Amino acid sequence: MKSILSIVFIGITSVAIANVGKYERTMLQNIAALNEATTSDEYQKVINTLDRIGMAESNKWEPYYYGAYGNILLSIKVSKLTEKDQYLDEAQIRLDKAVEVSPENVELITLQGFVHMMRLAADPATRGQQYAPLAMQEFNKAVAMDDMNPRALIMRAQMKFGTAQFFGSGTEEACSEAAKSLELFDNAVKSEDSLAPGWGRGQAEGFVKQCSTGK
Repeated sequence: MKSILSIVFIGITSVAIANVGKYERTMLQNIAALNEATTSDEYQKVINTLDRIGMAESNKWEPYYYGAYGNILLSIKVSKLTEKDQYLDEAQIRLDKAVEVSPENVELITLQGFVHMMRLAADPATRGQQYAPLAMQEFNKAVAMDDMNPRALIMRAQMKFGTAQFFGSGTEEACSEAAKSLELFDNAVKSEDSLAPGWGRGQAEGFVKQCSTGK
């Protein structure tokens, strides 16, 4: 009996490992496709695939996380306010699904701040009072949870910079935080989690350059 149970256990474990491997391979392919996308159709195709993966893998947060991230990127590509809001609404739907699976996840909290920041950027004159505090609240929470997370730091640095410029105050604190973020990106040890988010380095580089030139 013990031998039979051992065989069954080994068989179940092997299937589980195979499934995890397939999930990771599929996700990595779609993350790469998302990073390489240039047109709205290409982005949407990947997002739709990620939605299907999310429905099939109901205990995984990554498909909806990357789907939400893809929608944020789409919101940046369009110019009309209504289109921006539509993509950000779609991002929020996917982000909410991811949070259901993995609450108190620093990457999801950072992405939530990103959504708020993009709503603010879409119409700063009328949305500043509503969305600036919401974005900063999420970034502060993310940094408090993990002050070594470079995405949380660079996103908060950008918010601090914009706030400082709006009020005509110094941007030294924001620039210092951006430099720390870039240093963390440069010295990051490859995560054991192959699906861990890795975006943000380009933003950090551009922001640090902006700080150095004063423009």
